[in-house]
Amino acid sequence: MTIIIECQDVGIQFNAGKKPVLSNINMQVQPGEFISIIGKSGSGKTTLLQMIGGLLSPTQGKINVCGKKINEPINEITYVFQSPVLLEWRNVLENVLVPIELKRRPNKSDIDKAKEVIDSVGLAGHEEKYPHELSGGMKSRVTLARSLLTQPKILLMDEPFSSLDAMTKEQLQLELMELSIEFSTTIIFITHDITEAVYLSDKVFLLEEQPGQAVKEFSVPFPRPRRKEWKFEPSTTTIIKDIYQHFEGVGGSSI
Repeated sequence: MTIIIECQDVGIQFNAGKKPVLSNINMQVQPGEFISIIGKSGSGKTTLLQMIGGLLSPTQGKINVCGKKINEPINEITYVFQSPVLLEWRNVLENVLVPIELKRRPNKSDIDKAKEVIDSVGLAGHEEKYPHELSGGMKSRVTLARSLLTQPKILLMDEPFSSLDAMTKEQLQLELMELSIEFSTTIIFITHDITEAVYLSDKVFLLEEQPGQAVKEFSVPFPRPRRKEWKFEPSTTTIIKDIYQHFEGVGGSSI
């Protein structure tokens, strides 16, 4: 079994004498898997994501990414933050090209590729628009296109749809599933929404609060992408109910 991300007894403590933020995290992720991490506020979800991305270093255990111990950001990983981070003075195409420009001057091939990715996220014809002309959902699509332009092996997403309305969120969930398969991308996705986690994922990891630990791993043994109606099928609601019940057992009913 090939492993692209492995957390071995991972923990982190920011201040000596205080409880660790995370402790004894063990996780294995295979290439192409979609993994969601859920847990109450303060359980360390974002901290874990930042350690996998090389933005923070664990004080306990180790994290291997693509077969190597990670201690800094690497090219194989792209990070998508909670709110779209777009340059207001640049149009959609120019915003999508930013990752290339950080390394070199974009060429015609880069521009053509950016247009293809913009089309794949449903923004064809909007290349010349600026952020103030875009809806929240369109801004999220620009961020997604930018993150996929360099075809990263791993995409780390920190509650990217939390501020969107229900209909836009539902559409982007479907598109993200399809894009993850099209680009063969491994995704680690943080959410507070258990239904969203089950709908999108191959596996769901639940962190408890004090200190954050991967206390339970839930498998979602159904192929992706999934139809919207799949959320309401008995097999799906059984998994969602199981996670809710376990969550209540480790610290409450609100996430």
